[in-house]
Amino acid sequence: MSNKSSPIGIFDSGLGGLTVFKAVRRLMPGEDIIYFGDTARVPYGTKSKEAVISFSKEIAEFLSARGVKLLVIACNTASSLALEEVRAITRVPVIGVIEPGARSALGATSNGRILVTGTTATVTSGAYRKVIKKLEPGAFVFEKACPLFVPLVEEGWCGKKVTKLVASEYLAPLRKRGFDTVILGCTHYPLIKKIIIKALGGRIKIVDSAQATALEVRADLGARDLLNPARRGRERYIASDAPDKFKALAFRLLSIKVKNVEVKRF
Repeated sequence: MSNKSSPIGIFDSGLGGLTVFKAVRRLMPGEDIIYFGDTARVPYGTKSKEAVISFSKEIAEFLSARGVKLLVIACNTASSLALEEVRAITRVPVIGVIEPGARSALGATSNGRILVTGTTATVTSGAYRKVIKKLEPGAFVFEKACPLFVPLVEEGWCGKKVTKLVASEYLAPLRKRGFDTVILGCTHYPLIKKIIIKALGGRIKIVDSAQATALEVRADLGARDLLNPARRGRERYIASDAPDKFKALAFRLLSIKVKNVEVKRF
């Protein structure tokens, strides 16, 4: 049985989900959090649906066994391909990042023209378009795959010239399409947010799902009377490979000081 002191479980294909972790920590400082980064198998966006579902279920079972009171799939690819399968095997609520991001985009747009950037798997799934069109049938949604962004971020090349060139190649042709809002449909993408904005011409509203997802986590825990009133929660970091690299990039990219990273290989 979950109680207020039970931890929140968050997982991602690698480091990108730390943007969600940081938003949850900022909004709910008393919560204990277990973060799992599947660094051995990143990126998920180029994997098959079957592989992503398998990976996600493995991690969900691993975190569930550690007594989490809520599970956050802080990965757009896994949220788009494996959310229902994960929900079917867990006894606690599971929150993905697609629906919170879609609702935020609809709240931000003025003209109803929304651009979604994401991994190949997320874009192919059409997950954002389906949710947005369900909520607002009149919205125009265009989805653009940007598969190189994740490996560039995982390499720590967020400020490199090559990343700027790749972003321009993907996004500059879309500048004159009239989009006023772009969804960063991968939790790695906020780490190159400024580059994406520049590639799109500078005048566009940016939506990343981290804050919206954190708000949904707080609402769920509040509704179940499971918010932890502690002043400062604890963090536990687990990766499936390269713990030293995880630790270094967490600080370099997000200023998150990680003292220890456990390793769990499947």
